[in-house]
Amino acid sequence: MEKKLSHSEENYLKEIFHLSGELHEKVSTNALAERLNAKASSITDMLKKLGEKKLVSYQKYKGCSLTQKGEQIAIYIIRKHRLWETFLVNKLNFGWDEVHDVAEQLEHIRSVKLINSIDELLNFPKYDPHGDPIPDKDGNINYMESKISLSETAVKSKVEVVSVDEDSMALLKYLDEIKISIGTILTIHNRISFDESMEVQIAGGNKMNISKKVADSIGVRFKSKI
Repeated sequence: MEKKLSHSEENYLKEIFHLSGELHEKVSTNALAERLNAKASSITDMLKKLGEKKLVSYQKYKGCSLTQKGEQIAIYIIRKHRLWETFLVNKLNFGWDEVHDVAEQLEHIRSVKLINSIDELLNFPKYDPHGDPIPDKDGNINYMESKISLSETAVKSKVEVVSVDEDSMALLKYLDEIKISIGTILTIHNRISFDESMEVQIAGGNKMNISKKVADSIGVRFKSKI
């Protein structure tokens, strides 16, 4: 495991991994610049630097991808981040909207023994508080099968919320306000063609409208037809 990467270098590897997705697609410099809120020239300079360290494969105008070594490091950083989020929520009573920024700092701690001890203390959780899979100590990731976004769900379906976008604190606070969290059961009553918003109902609650932007950020698993 690389021991002397800067926090910035680790963040680049993590974001390339996220942007490449489960299919490990090439990531454009523009997409990376938008994700990291950085200038294209800065992105290019960092990719060249990571390329020299054999962590990234980069070709001008063709995007970048992680090498095997780069992917291993990225997955380990993600493991630490998601375990810290789970620890903060489960053991220190942080809200799920409070933990991302704190975990961004803690994910750079290098002690393997500490991270494995936290994993054991938490009884080896498979998913973090936002429903994202936690890589195990060998780097295996248990991606959730049959998950789709709420916006893709058919009308007259009953679904379970299994993940939410953790990057938006405002979204997480809003979901708290309307009582939607991981494990919430939603019934889809209608989709409004004008703006693609959805009329949904929490089990035992009133119907409400959810915008497409919010629905795009909620991952669900199909339960049944109604």
